[in-house]
Amino acid sequence: MLPFNLTSLTPATFILTGIPGMEQQHVWISIPFCSMYLAALLGNGVLLLIIWTERSLHQPMYLFLSMLAIADLTLSTTAVPKMLALFWFHAGEISFGACLTQMFFLHFTCSAESVILVAMAFDRFVAICFPLRYGAVLTPSIVAKTGLVALLRSFCIIFPCIFLLLRLPFCGHNVISHTYCEHIGIARLACADISANIWYGLMVPVTMIVLDLILIAVSYGFILLALLRLPSRTARHKAFHTCGSHICVLLLFYAPAGFTALTQRFGPNVPHHVHILLANLYVLLPPLLNPVVYGVRTQQIREKVVKVFICPKGHLLRQ
Repeated sequence: MLPFNLTSLTPATFILTGIPGMEQQHVWISIPFCSMYLAALLGNGVLLLIIWTERSLHQPMYLFLSMLAIADLTLSTTAVPKMLALFWFHAGEISFGACLTQMFFLHFTCSAESVILVAMAFDRFVAICFPLRYGAVLTPSIVAKTGLVALLRSFCIIFPCIFLLLRLPFCGHNVISHTYCEHIGIARLACADISANIWYGLMVPVTMIVLDLILIAVSYGFILLALLRLPSRTARHKAFHTCGSHICVLLLFYAPAGFTALTQRFGPNVPHHVHILLANLYVLLPPLLNPVVYGVRTQQIREKVVKVFICPKGHLLRQ
C-alpha cells in the first residue's frame, strides 16, 4: 500500500518526532508529564462530580467552573495520551485524518476556554460590583447561551483551518517535529505557498486573545476599583487574594499561548526544543492548576469536598 495518495499528494500518515534534540530523555520527561496529566484528570473529575451532585452549587460561577473543567479535560486528553505513547512506545505515527482531528480539537478547546475565562471574569465583575442584580443578570438562560457562544465562536474560528490545510499538497513531507499536531506545524510541511495559513493562523488567534484579554482587563479593572472602596480591610485582603490567584491562572493560559503563536511564525532563533516544551506545558499546566485555584481555594467547593470525601470516613470510624 502506497504511503501517499499520488493524486492529491496528501500523506496517509504523519510522523511525530517528539521533542527535537531530547529524544534520549523522552522516558524521563514522560514521568512528570504523566503525573501532571493524571492529577489534572483527578482534580477536574472531582470538581465536576462535586458541582453536578451538589444542588447548592448550581449557580453561574460554578457552572462556568464546570465548563472550564470540561475544556481542560478535553484539552489535555486530546494531546497527552498520544504524547505519552510517543515517549514510551515510539508510536509517533498518526493518520492524516487523526492529525487534523487532533489539531481541530486542540485549537477549538483553547478558543472555547478563552471565552469561558471571559465569562468567569464578567461573573466576578457582576457579583462584586452589582451584587443585588447578580441573579437577574446571570440567569440560567444566560449561562447556557454563554456556553453555546463559546462553542459556536470556536467552531467558526477553527473550522476554516481544516480547509486551509486540505487545499495544500505535501509532496511526500510527513515528519512533524512536535509531540502533537497543530495548524502551522502541519502547514509548514506543504510544498506550496502557505501565506494564507500563516496570516489566518496568526491574525485570528491574536485578535481573539487580544479581544478576550481586553474584556478580562476591563472586568478586573472595575473589580479593583470596587475592592478599593470596601470599608473592611479583611474583606479587601481576601478579595485581592482571590483575584490575584485568578490572574495567575490567566497568565498561565494566555502567556504560553501567545508565546507559542508568535515563535511559531516569528521566532526562528528560539531553540526548537524550548518551543515544544512550552507547547507541551500549555496543555498540561492550566488543566492541572485550574482546579486548585478556582476549586480548592473556593470555600464552598472546599467544604463540599470535605463533606463528600472526609466526613463519611469520619462517620464510619465513629460507628
